[in-house]
Amino acid sequence: MLYGAAQMTQDNASSEHTGPGADFGFRRVAEHEKAGLVRGVFDAVAPKYDLMNDLMSGGIHRLWKSAMIDMISPRPGQRIIDVAGGTGDIAFRMLERTGENVPVTVCDINAEMLAVGRDRAIDRGILKGVAWTCGDAEALPFPDASFDVYTIAFGLRNVTHIDKALREARRVLKPGGRYVCLEFSRVVVPGFGKLYDAYSFQILPWLGQMVAGDREAYQYLAESIRKFPDQESLCALMRAEGFGQVTYRNLSGGIAALHSGWRI
Repeated sequence: MLYGAAQMTQDNASSEHTGPGADFGFRRVAEHEKAGLVRGVFDAVAPKYDLMNDLMSGGIHRLWKSAMIDMISPRPGQRIIDVAGGTGDIAFRMLERTGENVPVTVCDINAEMLAVGRDRAIDRGILKGVAWTCGDAEALPFPDASFDVYTIAFGLRNVTHIDKALREARRVLKPGGRYVCLEFSRVVVPGFGKLYDAYSFQILPWLGQMVAGDREAYQYLAESIRKFPDQESLCALMRAEGFGQVTYRNLSGGIAALHSGWRI
């Protein structure tokens, strides 16, 4: 799951920095710089990534990921790609659900995260069923129409060009293939936004410093969430890139959302 400086409201954050360049949290950076900056964030936090996810969400991220697997309902014979899934969390859940009958390709731009995932797989005795590939979500190293299902959990907001990542997702999906994205989104519960902002900009960076030794990385997380498109905006982007039957489901009052679309 994965933050800059001054606190901004969701509305203010989403309305600023619309000129050339790319958002890195609340900072505006050159497009060619963002991937390296994001890679640096995840290099720094990779060893404590899963522990921090549990601490930050109180374990609720596990329920969100279970909801993602339920939505996909993987079946034997399918080929699945999990993008930005370096630690293997989604892939392992797929295998648990299908008994290693559905091969999963994990693709992540960050070699440190992939190393964590491979080590976790060995520790769990998972020696087959998962292929590990270092690759960019905006230029996937796979042929057209390679997969039945494409998943991405808490990774889309870290790409430089969301439209390119969506286009690549559609390209590698077979006709009739499904795209499922689990990502932080916009809180829809009245009165909860201020409390969530306080937690995001005060508690999360503190936890990052205490546990992972990196306050800035978790400051970036809070900021990147505010810069990411809201539920309806992401639906519009998915439709613009050719996905059909686009829907979303809010989780925990919109703290996260599951988006789904099909390659028609």
